[in-house]
Amino acid sequence: MARRKSTQLTDGEQGIMEVLWNRGECSVKEIAEALSADKPTAYTTVQTMCKILAEKGYASFRKEGRAFLYTATMTQAEARKGALQTLLNKFFGSSPELLAQHLMQETDIELDDLKALQQKIDKAE
Repeated sequence: MARRKSTQLTDGEQGIMEVLWNRGECSVKEIAEALSADKPTAYTTVQTMCKILAEKGYASFRKEGRAFLYTATMTQAEARKGALQTLLNKFFGSSPELLAQHLMQETDIELDDLKALQQKIDKAE
């Protein structure tokens, strides 16, 4: 049986989306150049990943001459929300409380950060 395609972003796709969120519409060449600033990235690899992002609904494209120009179709906040919902469902039984408890137990969160978070909770109530 064929493996179901993931709707979540891979690390490589995330890098491309960061470029699109920061710069707006970009050609595959521009994306490859931006990614190559950190680590060499092949044009054909970026081209393939951009097509996958379009299939997943994260990006759209238009053709201008011979170049394909890609644009993010969702904001970074929308992508974060979807990823967080997947994380909650998959590992924490859809419970934000369990996730918060886990973060407090497993990370070195500072007391000041917890106080600021509590203030946000108090305001939301």
